[in-house]
Amino acid sequence: MANQQHLDLLKQGADVWNMWRRNNPTVFPDLSKANLSRASLSRADLSGADFSSAILSRADLSGANLSKANLSGALLNRAILSSTNLSGAFLSGVILSSARLSQADFRGANLSRADLSGADLSKANLSGADLSKAKLSQADFSGANLSGTIFKDTVMPDRSVF
Repeated sequence: MANQQHLDLLKQGADVWNMWRRNNPTVFPDLSKANLSRASLSRADLSGADFSSAILSRADLSGANLSKANLSGALLNRAILSSTNLSGAFLSGVILSSARLSQADFRGANLSRADLSGADLSKANLSGADLSKAKLSQADFSGANLSGTIFKDTVMPDRSVF
């Protein structure tokens, strides 16, 4: 369950949140199971945060730092994560259907069993990411860096764009 203090700070906006993170560098925010649907978190420092099973549908996380964050089982359908840093993030079982992920950095991220159906991953960096058993129906990977990406047991649908 999310830490209420962390949730209250985050709801005050990215500027307040980022200042708090700079003053509390050893704290790993607990936002697990939080309902942040439609939240505006653009450019927020969310690195290392626990968003497991959180609801972030239609949230704006563009330009945010989610490196090494735990987003396992989170709901991010139709979320905006363009130019977001997700390097080393744990996104196993996450739902990113119809999400905007263009130019996002997924280097070394675990996206196993993720639902990326209809997601825009154009120009995203997925080098070394694990997409094992991921759903990729109608996903757009045009211009994406897929070097070293793991696609074990992933069905490559005809309608995805590579």
